[in-house]
Amino acid sequence: MSILSKTEIFCDGLDHPECVAYQSDGTVWAGGEAGQIYHISADGKHVKEVANTKGFILGIALSNDLSWLLICDSGNKCLWRMDTKTFVLEKFGMSDHTFNIPNYACFDKHGNVYVSESGAFRNIKGKIIKYNKEGQGHVWCKGPFNFSNGMALDAAEEFIYVACSFLPGVERVQIQANGSAGNREVFATLPESVPDGLAFDAAGNLYVSCYAPNKIYKITPKQEVSVLVDDWEAHTLSNPTNIAFGGKNFDQLFVANIGRWHISKINLGEKGLPLTCNR
Repeated sequence: MSILSKTEIFCDGLDHPECVAYQSDGTVWAGGEAGQIYHISADGKHVKEVANTKGFILGIALSNDLSWLLICDSGNKCLWRMDTKTFVLEKFGMSDHTFNIPNYACFDKHGNVYVSESGAFRNIKGKIIKYNKEGQGHVWCKGPFNFSNGMALDAAEEFIYVACSFLPGVERVQIQANGSAGNREVFATLPESVPDGLAFDAAGNLYVSCYAPNKIYKITPKQEVSVLVDDWEAHTLSNPTNIAFGGKNFDQLFVANIGRWHISKINLGEKGLPLTCNR
């Protein structure tokens, strides 16, 4: 049975979602292109817009204790912190960096959060900004990356992996013992694609969703690249962007599709690597 046949529409009626985040109670968070923040029931049948930034939502990430959601807003060129109970929004982050395209965020086990700054289209200026729990930030890795996009930490948090959309491929940066950025290298190249989202499974395989074409790649720890799924019709996967593992057995892959109005769900059967908010 092909992976595409195991792929279905989880929920519909969203406004071209770029992002998706899975919460341990089974609910899902997503964003829209007009600033919407959506909270989706575990069965996918109920979609509620709980907040709106009036911008354009790219990546989102749940804090380690699930108390707040970090939101990357390219329309307003800023980060937001949203309380997951009250849905109150407030600006997040204090640093000397001025965002142009804040794209994606991921938390480490200490509560620090890394945020990709894409820079600009066709202009290699991408960076990674790091914030501590108090929201104080600095440019952690100057790059420059060729449009730094989705990111993922490996299980040991020894490297942060970065989708570089116009490389096109994936780079990784070593996280040194003192928390600073170490060596940077190309992990894989993906010709004729626009990689966007990243997620690890428990076995250390890296999944890369591509805005174009409508593919998700699988890269083994030995850097062997294969196509996991390809939807040439662009109906179930349509410009897939961010991805997140979830489900009862944590072996389903949720996919945001900015080309349409839905979140897809792949019944993958491979357990994902839990993010800090799912542990």
